[in-house]
Amino acid sequence: MKVLVIGANGKIGRILSKKLSASEDYEPTAFIRNEEQRAYFDEIGVPAIVESLEQSEEVIGNVIKDFDAVVFTAGSGGKTGYDKTLEIDLDGAIKAVQAASKHQVKRFVMVSAAHADERSYWGQSSIKPYYIAKHYADKELSQSDLDYTILRPVRLTDEPDAGKVKMLNEPGQLEREIPRAAVAETILTILEDKATYGKIIEMSRGEDSIEEAVKKVCS
Repeated sequence: MKVLVIGANGKIGRILSKKLSASEDYEPTAFIRNEEQRAYFDEIGVPAIVESLEQSEEVIGNVIKDFDAVVFTAGSGGKTGYDKTLEIDLDGAIKAVQAASKHQVKRFVMVSAAHADERSYWGQSSIKPYYIAKHYADKELSQSDLDYTILRPVRLTDEPDAGKVKMLNEPGQLEREIPRAAVAETILTILEDKATYGKIIEMSRGEDSIEEAVKKVCS
């Protein structure tokens, strides 16, 4: 399976690209925003395409059309203003969804955020525009004709091991954190799992292996 990782230079994207490259089942390509980011992917043997999510849907579609699946794990990051959140987390995501649909790239995995459907939670947060962007990007994907899965992790940490997790198919009681490695490993686990199509999965640390948690949430 040829997989395009959009936002590959982010922390989840780097972990995922390396995992996909190590698997005989996948041919990953990194979608990165500038040439300086290419060195890491050269080191792990993953080809990279330099392009911007601020480009038109047509330009993004010309990249997406050659793949079997898209993983969207891009984000504007905490150091930019909310104008970039709108451009990347919202409009960039929607253009990627629409381009995938247009070019019949059916499999689409979106990395979103826990609480993206809970407006009462947004009001308590200092990053309300981020949740609004995630909510409407997810809505666009869920209303598309794509074979989507939306992953909504809680606050991300940098532990090297995925550990045990908890997954819910609706808002509920989660732990406060989850390693980025767990999100990347979950993407690898679900990428070809048809039982996860059309699912929105909220996730945190927990007591189940990733495989066990996926089976529970999709049963």
